Amino acid sequence: MNATFAASEVLGAMITPAVLISASGTLVLSTSNRLTRVVDRVRALASEAERMRKEKAAPEAEERRQLIASQLPVLSKRALLLRSALEALYAAIGFLVATSIAVGISAALGWAYGWVPVSTGLFGATALLWGSLLLVREARLAVGSTLQEMEFLGREVSRGHSSSSLPT
Repeated sequence: MNATFAASEVLGAMITPAVLISASGTLVLSTSNRLTRVVDRVRALASEAERMRKEKAAPEAEERRQLIASQLPVLSKRALLLRSALEALYAAIGFLVATSIAVGISAALGWAYGWVPVSTGLFGATALLWGSLLLVREARLAVGSTLQEMEFLGREVSRGHSSSSLPT
């Protein structure tokens, strides 16, 4: 095997983790946006709860208060899942970068330590998988919370519709 071919092979192996690094980076951006949405939602619910506390609330507002109270623990769990997912994704990026470096070092040492890039690559891929699983769990919570709110809004719309006078 000539030196040029071996060098291009090593460079190819060093660049291969870049695809997973790119995927991890995209997930970090998406996850950060999701975390921002959770924070915004908590702030909106806090403002609404404060407004309801200051106003003389109608009896039907109690159902809205209960909905807000039931959403807060879900939002808390979502925030924690997103934080954990970000940690896993950052770890994946770190391990995958280490894999690229380890490939180069291992090649320079005659592949005597070939197990190092394989190990760091496996750790990186595992961290990426774990982060993805956490994001699936968070997405399920988000959809459940949205469905709960849609159900409440459906009842509100039905109440408003039935109490208004419609032309006959």
